[in-house]
Amino acid sequence: MAPRAYWKGYLRLSLVSCPIQLFPAISDREKVRFHLINKNTGHRIKYCKLDAETGKQVESQDIVMGYEVGGGQYVALTEDELKTIGIEGTHTIEIDQFVPRNEIDDLYLSRPYYMTPAGEIGRQAYGVIREAIRKEGMVALGRVVLTTREHVMAIEPHGKGLVGVTLRYPYEIRDEKDYFGDLPEEGVPREMLELGRKILAMKAGHFHPEQFEDHYERALRALIKRKQRGEKIDKPKKRPSAEVIDLMDALRQSAADGRSTPLAPHQRVTRRFKQVAAKRSSIRARKAS
Repeated sequence: MAPRAYWKGYLRLSLVSCPIQLFPAISDREKVRFHLINKNTGHRIKYCKLDAETGKQVESQDIVMGYEVGGGQYVALTEDELKTIGIEGTHTIEIDQFVPRNEIDDLYLSRPYYMTPAGEIGRQAYGVIREAIRKEGMVALGRVVLTTREHVMAIEPHGKGLVGVTLRYPYEIRDEKDYFGDLPEEGVPREMLELGRKILAMKAGHFHPEQFEDHYERALRALIKRKQRGEKIDKPKKRPSAEVIDLMDALRQSAADGRSTPLAPHQRVTRRFKQVAAKRSSIRARKAS
């Protein structure tokens, strides 16, 4: 069964436009999900919507959206009132500008969507827009309304198609100074840095997402099957507390553990060069002391 489009509309670049569809590029459906049940009966738990003051149940038709203005006071808005907010281009993604991809901080990236042509009529125009973006090596920015909210969308080629990623607004990004502002400008000793770089070089590789494995998800499914078979589930063992270790010793041990891994010729030359440099550095340090 073909997936259902999340959004349908038009993609427009100047006077060129084509009908398109958006499909969520990510899904959480495959993850294990739980329902709340009554352990005595095994029945599902249902929730009633109650008035916080009277305790009485409220019917769906009497529930509206409310914005708190302070002191427990709310401004109530109905669905019809919310629909009066007219945003131009509700069914059209208008490409406003092109920007370099490296100028978009990853913190702004929100949700990705596959953007496909809707039918054969717009395929040529779709291809023109896709290749124009690809040739420029830039990312197109447009606006789209999803679930009554307007989003800025970054659009770029992906294989034979286009991917649009909604972007967060600046007010949604927390100020990094609130988290990193108190970190001191700490210098890293040269020997420690070299050991750190050596460990990094030993673990360097390429990005292969197909090798990623969700160990918790796999263990969770195994636990459910064991429970289904009626097996006894033992209490989890107490985890040992983390040991406080010397950073320099940890770096040296980590670097030593990786020496048994075969190195390519260029890696062996690099390692020998670093060993000589480290030895010279150590001799100079002893002379200085």
